[in-house]
Amino acid sequence: MSRHNYIFTSESVSEGHPDKLCDRISDAVLDAFLSEEPEARVACETFATTNRVVIGGEVGLSDKAKLADYMGRIEGIARDCVRDIGYEQDKFHWKTMEVSNFLHGQSAHIAQGVDAAENKDEGAGDQGIMFGYATTETPELMPAPIQYSHAILRRLAEVRKSGQEPTLRPDAKSQLSLRYIDGKPVEVTSIVLSTQHAHESQSSDDIREIVAPYIREVLPEGWLTDATEWHVNPTGTFVIGGPDGDAGLTGRKIIVDTYGGAAPHGGGAFSGKDPTKVDRSAAYAARYLAKNVVAAGLAERCLIQLSYAIGVARPLSIYVDTFGQCDVPPEAIEKAIGQVMDLTPRGIRQHLGLNRPIYQRTAAYGHFGRSPDADGGFSWERTDLAEALKGAL
Repeated sequence: MSRHNYIFTSESVSEGHPDKLCDRISDAVLDAFLSEEPEARVACETFATTNRVVIGGEVGLSDKAKLADYMGRIEGIARDCVRDIGYEQDKFHWKTMEVSNFLHGQSAHIAQGVDAAENKDEGAGDQGIMFGYATTETPELMPAPIQYSHAILRRLAEVRKSGQEPTLRPDAKSQLSLRYIDGKPVEVTSIVLSTQHAHESQSSDDIREIVAPYIREVLPEGWLTDATEWHVNPTGTFVIGGPDGDAGLTGRKIIVDTYGGAAPHGGGAFSGKDPTKVDRSAAYAARYLAKNVVAAGLAERCLIQLSYAIGVARPLSIYVDTFGQCDVPPEAIEKAIGQVMDLTPRGIRQHLGLNRPIYQRTAAYGHFGRSPDADGGFSWERTDLAEALKGAL
């Protein structure tokens, strides 16, 4: 029996956090290649430090001449990302930073496992386990602590970029501790917000005065109380930020990217990986299926695990946990999932329309709990499979 009364905490980081900046560049490279060829192969990693960005990994296009041309565009892609995020510091500036590109062609030994051939279907791009989760805690069917941690930072980014709050800078982190009673979030017991700012003369109290109205605007009414503990820039001055203050690397914020620790994680990062990599596409599929189970009214919470082997098309296992809240046995839902969706790598890509340049927008504020876009972005957040799931039971 799971607990009903407890405090749970999740954190988020802004688009200007060094790791998120690297995720953004890696996904921008991915989008560029997918814009040229929907079946492009990309596994792009980015490292950032003081006035330097290093990009490496493997990429593949069917037209080798175009591949050479795209290699020449990588530096501009990186600079555009850093400029949009807002870095114009002395020691990290989109104009003056050094960009090193070490991307190379995809390994033939990896390609032979992924690509379809006369005697085999297209296989998974790697082995691994992926989890999807959904809960009725929020309208987006996401755990509340991570969803509102994201929302706070997204709102602060909006007012920073609009010029409404000109002394805020790109690097920031948030953390919410929520009290649950009878399994429902009811109040914020503590909030931690650290944000880079312009002037050393600005104190923690000054920064709290700036950010508090936006935090109150984002959180549900009544969640902030007189007992809520506030820790705004608790270390004091935070002027040196971004990759100048701390190095960044693609794929280091996998819990921020998913469910804030409220559900298991298979360990694979998302950003910079094309959708033949099941680390990404199968995690999206698992979220899509879990969300549709909850949207169908079958459970208040649903956890789904998928597992794959490199070069093998179909998942090795499908596991469903509805936490004892569903009249339908989990085994029946597992069987129904296999009937309503093709969970081979190609089947996932086709069902969710993943061979499109839709990934740069996922690099900050979570891959889940977002609204589906008209161009196919966040397609895994749709709830259009709910009726089919119920019909298959």
